[in-house]
Amino acid sequence: MKGTFLQTVQSLFAISDEQAMWRVKMNDDPDAFAQLVSRWQQPIRNLCARMTGDSHVAEDLTQETFLRLYARSADYEPSGKFSTYIWRVALNLCYDDLRRDKRRKETSLDSDEGENLIRLPELAASEESPVVLLEANERAEQVKDALLKLPELYRTVVVLRHYEDLKFREIAEVLSVPEGTVKSRMAEAMSQLADLLKPALAEDQKMKKERIRL
Repeated sequence: MKGTFLQTVQSLFAISDEQAMWRVKMNDDPDAFAQLVSRWQQPIRNLCARMTGDSHVAEDLTQETFLRLYARSADYEPSGKFSTYIWRVALNLCYDDLRRDKRRKETSLDSDEGENLIRLPELAASEESPVVLLEANERAEQVKDALLKLPELYRTVVVLRHYEDLKFREIAEVLSVPEGTVKSRMAEAMSQLADLLKPALAEDQKMKKERIRL
């Protein structure tokens, strides 16, 4: 009961993201910036991990997002939502890294005779049975791998909509495109994902049938 009351009181005095960023802009307020980091560190890390497929790169990009946010605080204009602003900063950093990574892979493929350098996402630990865990991890890996094969244009809308739970209107604001464009990109992304996952789903069904016969 005490904890609930304390949380209620704290929420009454909590400042919004926009207020916190304004304090950083105007007063170089370290406490306000710390609040923004506390609130947004995990969502930004998740976004970067899903865009790049690499948890270590995601950590670096998350730190770079907040460094850039602080360094450019004087340029912040409170005309829109802070969330739109920070998603945009993080996505731009992800795009830059993906382009660098693409160039690195092309160079490595030329020099290493086609060595496969695609990074696989790390799998989370679980207490499920080994069989259930293996199946769940395989499915999760298949979806993540398919997501990483989507062009950035489509991957972005899938990540923001289905993983970060943004509305189409909010995604449109982040990407500075009409809402109809976001919806058409989502439709195309879902179509491409379905095509990419067809072989894996067919193999999954085949294995289940074989298991039943045994």
